[in-house]
Amino acid sequence: MSWAGDISSLVDFFSTVLRLSTPIVFAALGGVLAERAGVFNVSLEGCILGGAFGAATGAYLLGTPVGGLVLGILFAAAIGCVLAGLAVGLGINQLVTGIAINILVLGLTSYLARLILGADATSTLPGFAPVAIPLLSSIPVIGPVLFNQDPLAYLMYLLVPLSYWFLYRTPWGLNVRAIGDYPVAADTVGVSVPGVRAICVIASCVLGGLGGCYLVLCQVFVFTENMSAGKGWIALAAVILGRWNPALVFVACIFFAFSEALQLRLQFNNPDVPYQLFSMVPFVASFVALVAFAGRVRPPAAIGTKYVRGGK
Repeated sequence: MSWAGDISSLVDFFSTVLRLSTPIVFAALGGVLAERAGVFNVSLEGCILGGAFGAATGAYLLGTPVGGLVLGILFAAAIGCVLAGLAVGLGINQLVTGIAINILVLGLTSYLARLILGADATSTLPGFAPVAIPLLSSIPVIGPVLFNQDPLAYLMYLLVPLSYWFLYRTPWGLNVRAIGDYPVAADTVGVSVPGVRAICVIASCVLGGLGGCYLVLCQVFVFTENMSAGKGWIALAAVILGRWNPALVFVACIFFAFSEALQLRLQFNNPDVPYQLFSMVPFVASFVALVAFAGRVRPPAAIGTKYVRGGK
């Protein structure tokens, strides 16, 4: 009985880690794509929130999680178009633009949620149910954690290796990396630096929006103001710790989610201890990771700079 309880507790813990990591992984993969192309996407926080709002609105108005997913993606893509237009097209400072978009999305989603959802803001929205994969879901511990998940979690499994394959095994990925490191060389062989950057920024925001869709359609089934709760910033930290490599970024996201799940478990098991003490665990873990690894990474050389043909 004790053995069965230990197994169940272990499954619950790692399931929590996976649920906490999934929206961060989506956003972090988006951050990798944009920054590999030479654009800081500081607006990932806003993309997650915008995707969550779009998903909630679509699910509420259309009554289906698929409708919510489509509208969430469209809302995040619109954010990407704004970021691409300002940061890539007009060459406005990318950090300032990203922060401004985060503030805009926070205010806009709060207002529109009250306007559209109104009294139904706290009602449970339709979402995706877990889908167990035959045979694989029966594997002890690993099966229930990895193979009894919702469709967006399975999409996340697919996107991690797909992102790695795209960046390191395809000509398009080579172009993206070349633009992030040495855009003059890419321009010389006929690659449109602004065009590729704009596409990568929009795709980056869509991936961040998928993280928000996951929160609403697979996790909490309701939209609340500022429900992104710093996940976009954590994703940015994961991009740096993962050295702009999708596989390593995934590991960094799992590390952050593990720290968060651990502090939640510690709070639950030690109710007499002030919860603020356990709340420090993720931040301490992040600090240790930054000290140990951040100083050794090298970002794409042309990141954050506007490319002008014939200039720098």
